[in-house]
Amino acid sequence: MQVDFYHLTLTPLARALPQIAQKVLGSGQRLLIVSDSEEQRGAIDRLLWTYAADSFLPHACAGSGDDTVQPILIASAPAPANAARMIALIDGTWRDEALAFERAFHFFDDDAIHPARAAWKGLAEREGVDRRYWKQTESGWEQAA
Repeated sequence: MQVDFYHLTLTPLARALPQIAQKVLGSGQRLLIVSDSEEQRGAIDRLLWTYAADSFLPHACAGSGDDTVQPILIASAPAPANAARMIALIDGTWRDEALAFERAFHFFDDDAIHPARAAWKGLAEREGVDRRYWKQTESGWEQAA
């Protein structure tokens, strides 16, 4: 199980998340995007339709139709109704339920740095968890740990 920590310092979530989602879909996988915030889920829903002028990322919000057929599902809880094996935690809150997935993307900004550090340390003790920390530089994402 791999957990990728993405510390958002230069690029906002609105630019980072679609790039990850595109890569997940390109690999033939499905993605579950999780946030406690209804407002944030709505903003991400709109973003995935409009993030690029020439394309969109097929998705839906949980409960708005047949969740099982959605390549990307936006939800309030880490329950993969779309059979996703990859999860993106976008509200800065780590959830241990993410460990049931093959890969987790944990996005956080400076406001959530202390909880992210606690999650990083806690996962160090978990067998079978490969942690990676990605920081932003002027030239893009760089793996720092």
